[in-house]
Amino acid sequence: MPRVRRSKPRFTPGHAKNLVGVAKIIGPAVLPVVTPYLMKAAGAARDRLDRYRARKLGIDVAELPEFTGRGGALHVRIVGADQSLAELESAASTTADDRAYAARARDTLTKLAAAVRAAERMPTARRKAAQKSVGQVLDPIERELLRRLGVAADRA
Repeated sequence: MPRVRRSKPRFTPGHAKNLVGVAKIIGPAVLPVVTPYLMKAAGAARDRLDRYRARKLGIDVAELPEFTGRGGALHVRIVGADQSLAELESAASTTADDRAYAARARDTLTKLAAAVRAAERMPTARRKAAQKSVGQVLDPIERELLRRLGVAADRA
């Protein structure tokens, strides 16, 4: 029967102890040289993360601090709908019906924004349920707004 050879572990407690000793000696000499590079790398990583999050939300990086937290995406949608309502009201072809819709929708958006802020402090299950409900109320507002702006086709 062939003998099975056991391989030696590459990293043992003795190796770890030796590395810690070397780090204690070399660390203070290397740290001042390496620190600026580490800080630059950390800054670049943070910048990339911020740009990714902003792109995912569909906003500018400068606006990112306004939309933090777990309800950030809903806040972006609510603010976007509110801005679109302002455009609807200022359009030359706005009717009295459009202005009345904008007033009702703006009142609903104010309540939805308050609900999203309140949900931030809820336990996870309740927060997710509340945010799902807000999204379901926000969907028809956005659809109707797009229809009134002439972007989406009328559905009968």
